[in-house]
Amino acid sequence: MGEAKKLYIKTYGCQMNVYDSERMVEALGGNGYVEVGSPEEADMILLNTCHIREKAAEKVYSELGRFKSLKADKPDLKIGVAGCVAQAEGAEIIARQPMVDLVVGPQSYHRLPEMERQAGAGKVIDTDFPEEDKFARLKGRAKAKRGPTAFLTVQEGCDKFCAFCVVPYTRGAEVSRPAARILDEARELVDRGVREITLLGQNVNAYHGAGPDGGDWSLAKLIWALDGIDGLERIRFTTSHPNDMGEDLIEAHGTCAKLMPYLHLPVQSGSDRILKRMNRRHTAESYLRLIERIRAARPDIVLSGDFIVGFPEETEEDFAATLALIEAVRYGSAFSFKYSPRPGTPAAERAQVDPAEADDRLQRLQALITRQQREVQDAMVGRTVGVLFEKPGRMPGQMVGKSDHLHSVFVSAPDLAPGDLRQVRIESSAPNSLAGVLA
Repeated sequence: MGEAKKLYIKTYGCQMNVYDSERMVEALGGNGYVEVGSPEEADMILLNTCHIREKAAEKVYSELGRFKSLKADKPDLKIGVAGCVAQAEGAEIIARQPMVDLVVGPQSYHRLPEMERQAGAGKVIDTDFPEEDKFARLKGRAKAKRGPTAFLTVQEGCDKFCAFCVVPYTRGAEVSRPAARILDEARELVDRGVREITLLGQNVNAYHGAGPDGGDWSLAKLIWALDGIDGLERIRFTTSHPNDMGEDLIEAHGTCAKLMPYLHLPVQSGSDRILKRMNRRHTAESYLRLIERIRAARPDIVLSGDFIVGFPEETEEDFAATLALIEAVRYGSAFSFKYSPRPGTPAAERAQVDPAEADDRLQRLQALITRQQREVQDAMVGRTVGVLFEKPGRMPGQMVGKSDHLHSVFVSAPDLAPGDLRQVRIESSAPNSLAGVLA
């Protein structure tokens, strides 16, 4: 056998891209590639890109420019662009950066091994939305031991068409994987040492995959099937849409012990006028009533959200409504962004908010979220929580892991190992973590 070829892959954006990158590494392993940690030692460089943030494409072109000298020194070096920027830009990437050998969209990466073989003879582009299931075309996950947590994509694409979002154009329509394949992959992951699985989807709670019994399964039914896998101790899911939070899923939060008490449920704005302009198809009041039902099922649940400030036509009154909603919900964490136009989306054509005003609103919103985050963390002091330990901390004998509520927790206990799941009594709260002792 010849020497293994070396693959460097850089991942941008969401957890689904992290999952996709893992699968691309596994797929290219069949072509003799092993993953390496730097572009300088690679025979192939792959950028798995995200198109959500402003100027995403320009950042990719800038990154590619840094590889020109590597390509000059190593003419056989293959360079590829994958993911959502690849889907959006297509052949334009090769036109602007001729050193790129292949461009592959997020729905076509199962074809990456064949594309890599063809790339030596010319440029290769695949940004189709193919009929076949890309997951079914990929081989099973590699059998090597891995860490105690893993992502598992169960649903892709979006049919919501929020006015600010490019996902329906880059990931396509909502598609759910068959439940049997998800369960098989989950068992493979558990066999390799995984104890916690996070189910992924652009709208993961819209999951409606074909079940082994012939009917469509909801996300709740899938979670209960995963609950029956021995060795799988924790289940999470992200990202959810308020309109798809079914009663069976709310009930599962109160009755399924393996489903963790943490929920990321984006609302984006607290103003009904702005929500309508965003095409969110829910109101602030319906969101708040949904939160009440979720908390009734699981009183200790920690909630996370997404917020966009400075959306076109947003007034100070609209923004005040967002702050009022945040005060009412009491978030444990949140992701907040200043609106940036995405070409091709409806909101990009509307009157934009003054950037300085949007900056000011973002700072005020983040200050409120930071205060709430600290309050939720501080309330954990004195409580005993489950912690799945993942890696050593910075101090000798220290281990760090995630609590049931997804807080980082540090414990000084030299005998702990990655994958240990223990009860911890929380003794102190820092800005972004907790510390405790084994209970």
